[in-house]
Amino acid sequence: MKITRILAYRVELPLRETTYQWSGGKSVTVFDSTIVRVETDTGITGHGEVCPLGPFYLPAYAEGVRAGLRELGPHLIGEDPRELMKLNRKMDAALKGHPYVKSGVDIACWDILGQSCGMPVCELLGGRYGADVHLYRAISQESPEEMAAKVAGYRAEGYRRFQLKVGGDPDTDIARIFAVAAKLQPGDRLIADANTGWVQHEAVRVAKSVRDVDVYIEQPCLTYEECLAVRRQIPHPFVLDENIDDLGVLLRAKTDLAMDVVNLKISKLGGLTKIKQARDLCVSMGIAMTLEDSWGGDIATAAIAHLAQSTPTEFLFTTTDFNSYVTVSTADGAPQRVNGRMAASKQPGLGIEPKLDVLAKPVFVVG
Repeated sequence: MKITRILAYRVELPLRETTYQWSGGKSVTVFDSTIVRVETDTGITGHGEVCPLGPFYLPAYAEGVRAGLRELGPHLIGEDPRELMKLNRKMDAALKGHPYVKSGVDIACWDILGQSCGMPVCELLGGRYGADVHLYRAISQESPEEMAAKVAGYRAEGYRRFQLKVGGDPDTDIARIFAVAAKLQPGDRLIADANTGWVQHEAVRVAKSVRDVDVYIEQPCLTYEECLAVRRQIPHPFVLDENIDDLGVLLRAKTDLAMDVVNLKISKLGGLTKIKQARDLCVSMGIAMTLEDSWGGDIATAAIAHLAQSTPTEFLFTTTDFNSYVTVSTADGAPQRVNGRMAASKQPGLGIEPKLDVLAKPVFVVG
């Protein structure tokens, strides 16, 4: 089997809640997503998706996905999409760095591999654990009262894990955590995600002010060293996210006892092949995970679902359903939330069928 063409489509994904806001006043109203289509000489076609959270979250931006694919694509024509390690080495040799550019191609090739052998991607990633997986809901940064009301509303929809966007004024963030915690019930989990927004002394102050609240503290500061210093001064369970972008820093964090949970994102690491390596390493080291991506729609959510459901249940802290946050559907067969949970498709590959009328014309074609 050989890759014959690679196509890229640009799709805008407006938010149901109009605006998504996090630390530092950063916000997004419409996500700019790139859907990648990989065609082969056998007629099997695979799809992937890359959707950065704006240009100011991680070292990634939407137009960069497409620019990188224009550079990378010609090197992949004629390669066997099922030889995933070999393909990833080819991509890394052809384009240094820029893992997010490669993610959509890698996901599409896992989709092709699953279709070619008649198996869902989750079974190829390690096996299907359980009937479904539990989801978290991200709560956009607003007033304490508004965020508490949102949590109560989403809890009524079945969510039991809530990722509270903090990282703003410390006094307001303390009020946010207390207001939301008051709405929780036994079995719920609360994560205060600062998205690097606090300086070190503020992070310590906030955590000590809510010392009696059952809350996880996620990525309080910009650097790994700052986060580690905070981690060593507070009693709360600790999550690292933005700093964990390769296996080297993941191993360092394990050695430093820098976290209890790690947030791994598919495009941050470069696709399902690379995140599977990190996921399996975490399982062997006993580290629980949030498994997700930066953002996306139906295709990204399908990839997330397969990754999450192929993870041993005790090590899956949570995952997410990005397609429920947006108003545009790009594929049939994508996972749908049911009572705060979702399941990966049992169809071969990702189990999705892109809506070609929504994708419209490709922004470019290679091959």
